[in-house]
Amino acid sequence: MKKALKAGIALAATMALFAGYAAVNLQMQTQAYPTAAVVETAVLKQGSTGGEVKEVQRRLKMWGYYSGEVDGIYGSKTVEAVKYFQRKNGLTADGVAGKATFAALGMNDSVRALEDQSGGASSNYTSSDLYLLAKCIYAEARGESYTGQVAVGAVILNRVDSPAFPNTIAGVIYQKNAFTAVSDGQINLEPDQTALNAASDAMNGWDPTYGCLYYYNPAVATSSWIFGRETVTVIGKHVFAI
Repeated sequence: MKKALKAGIALAATMALFAGYAAVNLQMQTQAYPTAAVVETAVLKQGSTGGEVKEVQRRLKMWGYYSGEVDGIYGSKTVEAVKYFQRKNGLTADGVAGKATFAALGMNDSVRALEDQSGGASSNYTSSDLYLLAKCIYAEARGESYTGQVAVGAVILNRVDSPAFPNTIAGVIYQKNAFTAVSDGQINLEPDQTALNAASDAMNGWDPTYGCLYYYNPAVATSSWIFGRETVTVIGKHVFAI
């Protein structure tokens, strides 16, 4: 009887030890392979941070509602600027940037992302899209400022939304003669974290180009056609045009 009891206790201890090991192993695997979040758009309020906050601040500053730094931190000054904008546009002045405020700001990608999260049309962006966009950003603009890298990503996404171009990121990037980096093979370079962050910010609605469909470096561009496009802004070495 005593032998049976000892054997039962030993078996129970062994099973408990195995269960504990399995739990720790599962936790380690989860930490090692996190789920990639592609579209992180959400309602923005005091305490929020990131590229989408920067875009809200940039637009508010451009239109005279905000006088603080475009730093990606949704602080008290940003709250007051959003309230001011909301009052001027007939919205509830709560200082929170949600769907209606995004729409009034012209941040259509952010509106669509919120609609996706609430059961609207499903997002076309996947983790593979994010990676490919980052590869193109890195290949085309790794020497540019962070804003300049986001801008290149925004142009690609603007083309996806335009009926004049393919409607997928891969289709736009690999369209014949569209990008020098594809033609010369630099598209195969591994993107760094900065390029991945820039791709994510572009997907989250930050568009420093104001809707441009083209960009070029005037120091190396050879196409007379591209010089005829209407210039919207210049960021670093790149001219962005429509």
